[in-house]
Amino acid sequence: MTVGVALNATDTDNQIDASVRLAEEAAAAGLRSAWFGQTFGADSPQLAAIVGRAVPGLQVGTSAIPVFGRHPLTVAGQALTAQAATHGRYHLGLALGTKFLTEGGFGLPFERPVARLREFLTALRQLTETGTADFHGELLTAATPIPARVPGADAGVPLLVAAMGPQALRASGELADGILPYLAGPRALAEHIVPAVTAAAEAAGRPAPRIVALVHGVVTDDVDAVRETATEQLAFYEQIPSYARVIELSGGKRAVDVAVIGDERTVAEEVRRYRDAGATEVVFTGTEIAGDADRLRTWALLGSLAG
Repeated sequence: MTVGVALNATDTDNQIDASVRLAEEAAAAGLRSAWFGQTFGADSPQLAAIVGRAVPGLQVGTSAIPVFGRHPLTVAGQALTAQAATHGRYHLGLALGTKFLTEGGFGLPFERPVARLREFLTALRQLTETGTADFHGELLTAATPIPARVPGADAGVPLLVAAMGPQALRASGELADGILPYLAGPRALAEHIVPAVTAAAEAAGRPAPRIVALVHGVVTDDVDAVRETATEQLAFYEQIPSYARVIELSGGKRAVDVAVIGDERTVAEEVRRYRDAGATEVVFTGTEIAGDADRLRTWALLGSLAG
């Protein structure tokens, strides 16, 4: 099992410079991958390409680009460019997104998200594997009157989905290479998420899916104060039905209940629980929540656990 971290350098003078510096620290700590979120700020595939090129050997990924407000042709171009820039170390994550951000930001109706995801993945697979597409769906059209190939990215791009609900897991098992569940504890993974996506992949004749579990956590001695801060930061997710459901399936009532906050022994044991629940990779997010000293302490532990 590999272990990585999500890098968040938004509270800096220059997000790009700071991201490269953090990635260098992550690699030095023994971590295997660095992941970048996508909201309305920095372009995550471009950021991953820059970081991956600056830090050879570190896997880089996007977690995750919402399918609303994007098109498979443009996302494929971004992903293939990042893959060529990193010589095969880029991983593309997609997401359904949320009603709040889709309608509030793009002015698009948040309708039939799983159907859109299926069409997006189908077209994107054609584009990333062949550099061409001739897809005409109900919701999307993606065709290439001229080639979309990017030399240097001929091996394609791993496609992952931030899927946790039954329909999204089925689509991901059939059409993607794996999933990126967030705020899904070991119980939800073992009892609901891993069996569903694995069964879908098997039925479609695809290899066993990657399970890249994103875990919000940090090593710290100031557990109560950090937990209070995390409670406030994660409260947003409790209003999103898919997250509320998976938190409940994990045995929690609030999002912070599935966060991993404690000393080295506590965090190491939780990483092992995720592994035992079926995670093939663990990526810690929010490690900056308690300051640089605890972030580095967390990365040192996670680096020692990286396979």
